[in-house]
Amino acid sequence: MTNFVLMIEKHIVIEDADPVAFYGVNNSNLQLFKALFSKLRIVARGNVIKVLGDEDETARFEDVVRKAEAYCAGYNSLKEENIIDIVNGQAPSGEKTDNVIVYGVTGRPIIPRSANQLKLVGAYSTNDMIFSIGPAGSGKTYTAIALAVRALKNREVKRIVLCRPAVEAGEKLGFLPGDMREKIDPYLQPLYDALQDMIPTGKLKEMMDLNIIQIAPLAFMRGRTLNDAVVILDEAQNTTPQQIKMFLTRMGWNTKMIITGDLTQIDLPPTQTSGLIQALDILKDVEGISTIRMTKKDIVRHKLVTRIVDAYDSYDRKHHGTEKTTEI
Repeated sequence: MTNFVLMIEKHIVIEDADPVAFYGVNNSNLQLFKALFSKLRIVARGNVIKVLGDEDETARFEDVVRKAEAYCAGYNSLKEENIIDIVNGQAPSGEKTDNVIVYGVTGRPIIPRSANQLKLVGAYSTNDMIFSIGPAGSGKTYTAIALAVRALKNREVKRIVLCRPAVEAGEKLGFLPGDMREKIDPYLQPLYDALQDMIPTGKLKEMMDLNIIQIAPLAFMRGRTLNDAVVILDEAQNTTPQQIKMFLTRMGWNTKMIITGDLTQIDLPPTQTSGLIQALDILKDVEGISTIRMTKKDIVRHKLVTRIVDAYDSYDRKHHGTEKTTEI
């Protein structure tokens, strides 16, 4: 009597992890999966893995793939030893680093690199609105975006909304050709740069196409109510009092807002009051709002940046009797 083995075909979709990182360099991880599950026929196309074989073995393979996908999504990296750990029923060994906010596209841990950046991370967990004020290079925007990406990965929120006021920093860009997105991209490039450090290119494009990550100028916030989101307003020193009030009142349910700015980098006309300065004064005693003030000690760019900032501060004190740092 011949034993009948039920063969099934299963399609497994890799949704949370970047397929490039998941399959490995030159598909090395995929080849390892095939070697470890030699009884199955495994074919991968894009983010879909088609597997054909025994029902029990196929179910075991899917379980391993799901655990590997979760690991890869969390660490933005998947090594052969991680896969072997999962197959053997062990927890894959991630990089043990304290205070990790999120892992970058290369698997590099992104952590607070100064005392005040660490305070910002702590304030995020206990407040729904945080003002992060500090000089150029102090990591206020980068840390804020890392917190937003972590919340999205952990499914604490459904989307990230990033915006900036479209104010030119000392030079006139004039007429910009192209559609609306092409016109506003020059203002928003620093936000793209941070996101590209933390989310693989293909996944980032997909999230932006689906509006899971939205990047827009401040004017586009009018009339919206933002629920289930982390919302970041960058360069808030260049908002007017009316603009920042409009922005702050967009806050909906299960939403966190982080407002970043540098009070020495106000590019508004001299007769115009900065909305950030006014908001900090009006909201200083409101429960649920925290303000983190970063200093030159928090600058985490090249060591020359701190020296350049110091030199410009000294020049302004000497020649103008003021301390207004020019952005580097």
